[in-house]
Amino acid sequence: MNSLIVYCSSHGTTEKAVGLLCENLEGGVLSVDLKREKTMFDLKDFDRVIIGGSIHAGQIQRKIKKFIQTHHDELLEKELGLFLVCMRDGDTAIEQFNTAYPQDLRKNSVAMALFGGEFLVSKMNFFERQVVKKVDGVMNDQTKLDMEAIMEFASRLNQVKSFV
Repeated sequence: MNSLIVYCSSHGTTEKAVGLLCENLEGGVLSVDLKREKTMFDLKDFDRVIIGGSIHAGQIQRKIKKFIQTHHDELLEKELGLFLVCMRDGDTAIEQFNTAYPQDLRKNSVAMALFGGEFLVSKMNFFERQVVKKVDGVMNDQTKLDMEAIMEFASRLNQVKSFV
């Protein structure tokens, strides 16, 4: 099974999660950071597509939204995994997930997960630091990355037998 992971990573947390997924998914895996890489790929070459991003100011990255809009119909025909990196918990995190991914993609997914997140203040620009300080009262790096959720997500995907 060939898997494509498309994601955006602003400060490296989503990239960490993708690295763990790559190590734990069976079959071939290509990961592409839509924010940084210009890797060319054709969705037809992949049985499985995994989409992930992080929340900034309550929204997933624009490049993830654009990827979903551009490939929406094709994504509905794939084995699909969706994940989100965010610092919120409970209903707020679920609401952010539901806002990030259209309902029909969520319904079609074989795996969905919230991976927790990090505030990497040391990697933020001045504006980001001010927002995080004001909104969350955070002035130092903090991590709530959920390794168990990442491993469970990979395991769930590995258990699915492709219908393609």
